[in-house]
Amino acid sequence: MTDSSHTPLLDTIDDPSDIRKLDVAELRQLCADIRTFLIDSVARTGGHLGAGLGTVELAVALHYAFQTPEDKIIWDVGHQAYPHKIITGRKDRFHTIRQYGGISGFLKRKESPYDVFGAGHATTSISAALGVAAARDFSGEDYRVVSVIGDGAMTGGMAYEAMNNCGLLKKNMIVVLNDNNMSIAPNVWAISNYFNEIIASPTYNRFRANIWDLAGKLDHLGDRLRRVAARLEGGIKSVLTPGMLFEALGFRYFGPISGHNVVTLTKIFEEVQEWSGPVLVHVITQKGKGYEPAEKDGMNLHGVSPFDKITGKSPKSGGAQSYTGVFADALVEIVKSNEKVVGITAAMSTGTGLDKLQREVPEKYFDVGIAEQHAVTFAAGMATEGYIPVAAIYSTFLQRAFDQVIHDVAIQDLHVVFAIDRGGLVGADGPTHHGAYDLSYLRMIPGMVIMAPADEQELRDMLYTAVELKGPVALRYPRGSGVGLELRGGFEMLPVGKGVTLRKGSDVAILAVGSMVANAGKAAELLANGGVNAEVINMRFIKPLDTALLDEVASRFKHVITVEDNAVLGGFGSAVAEYYAQKHLPDLRMKIHGLPDDYIEHGSQSELYRSLGLDALGIARTAGELMGVTISATIENLA
Repeated sequence: MTDSSHTPLLDTIDDPSDIRKLDVAELRQLCADIRTFLIDSVARTGGHLGAGLGTVELAVALHYAFQTPEDKIIWDVGHQAYPHKIITGRKDRFHTIRQYGGISGFLKRKESPYDVFGAGHATTSISAALGVAAARDFSGEDYRVVSVIGDGAMTGGMAYEAMNNCGLLKKNMIVVLNDNNMSIAPNVWAISNYFNEIIASPTYNRFRANIWDLAGKLDHLGDRLRRVAARLEGGIKSVLTPGMLFEALGFRYFGPISGHNVVTLTKIFEEVQEWSGPVLVHVITQKGKGYEPAEKDGMNLHGVSPFDKITGKSPKSGGAQSYTGVFADALVEIVKSNEKVVGITAAMSTGTGLDKLQREVPEKYFDVGIAEQHAVTFAAGMATEGYIPVAAIYSTFLQRAFDQVIHDVAIQDLHVVFAIDRGGLVGADGPTHHGAYDLSYLRMIPGMVIMAPADEQELRDMLYTAVELKGPVALRYPRGSGVGLELRGGFEMLPVGKGVTLRKGSDVAILAVGSMVANAGKAAELLANGGVNAEVINMRFIKPLDTALLDEVASRFKHVITVEDNAVLGGFGSAVAEYYAQKHLPDLRMKIHGLPDDYIEHGSQSELYRSLGLDALGIARTAGELMGVTISATIENLA
């Protein structure tokens, strides 16, 4: 917990009603306290730091000006909502954020009435807010609805679809555009560049400052002069400022204004909430505001592990290289040797490792913004012209482009390689970010090749194989470190649809894919200590299956268990079961072991795998249950 002597005003705040008891001048001290509390807390627990530091004043001003939770504030993505969480009753549990059994790092309806709409992915808030406003009007109620979008989310097309509909329906609602010129990596947003040019324009700012400063000194005449100036400014604004875009979409536009003057923000929100129709307030913030390391390095201090407050540096993690790093190195090697290969990311250059490609072969690197649908169809377009796009997208984000994967890539049999990072459980980011469904939603697509590496070398060889194949290919790998395998030079073309037996056995066959292969091997060692001889097979390919190997397994074993870190419905195990079902094997007993038909909460990967029985001991127990064998205390002690 943070020492309350360093945050005396925040210590008196239990919910937003306490903020509204303060004098407006006290809000600056409250913001300073929140910033101190946020830095202290995230330094200990890790989490998303930079975006939240930029929205301290914004969160305070919104909860001061609006009567929350009766008035509804809908945040886009949890990255920017940490201050909102701190002042809405979760301050005393903030030290548990993203920890197993603790509070979520994102917006979560079950957690608080102030979290009006759950959000872990970007560009959802305007659509959700419009839906809330429409429901309010149907019910004849009279609360206010505010959407906070930003931190790069305006690069997503869904935001503009929603805004277009807002202009048509003309519902009373406010959209706050938190413009910090960043998402995780710097914004890939042409409009953002336009904003920055206008904001820096001496002509526009001189006009604005001089008229408003003069009018403020003229009492009642000044109020009328300001109204005239506002109309005059509106005409200039429609030509010179982003208001031209937003007003064309049906919004009344106000801004751009500083997002770090909490007093001004409060007054503006009190004023605009009385306006009718959709209103957009354009707020300029700085990611990492108030903490020098984060101001200087907003990208690396976007999401952090525990760090030193003085330097902003996290302790160096030793051990094996991450799968993301192995992928990045391999892709750069391949791009340098094959002029047709390019890399594509959707605003996740560092997260996917494509920042290395950007540095070393920048002409073969494309960042399309938070726009996964566009990323996939953009890749498809390149593929029609003979290029081989490697679209590096997190598993959870590729869900957003499911139709494009089918309609634009697979139906046309285009050679697009989907490098799917964060497959399986990702840990502290929780259910909105777990890659729990990719094997299921990709496996149903005709012509799709799907593979998952068991170690770093297989990842390299699978990427090379994917590039050398034809048609759509998905390569799925987990978050975190590899197994520590020493890599050989070069690449090897893998036979498509062929698995490998890692350990021979006679009692039970464990068929595993991806990161579960290592746990399956450890489970076999535990079982051996209990007298059970388990065979371990790395299937490598989820589609096409190695049916010859499956036939051979069925001829020797009565007990078969499949292991995957994907939903059991429709995944790898389902594929094996479907194949065996067609074979009519009455003596075969099979168990599909993977993620249950439920949403998995946040926690460390090891904690989650242990709780779900996907660690070595859990796999050994499951195999024992399938065989009717009791796992002894001796084996449990060995685990």
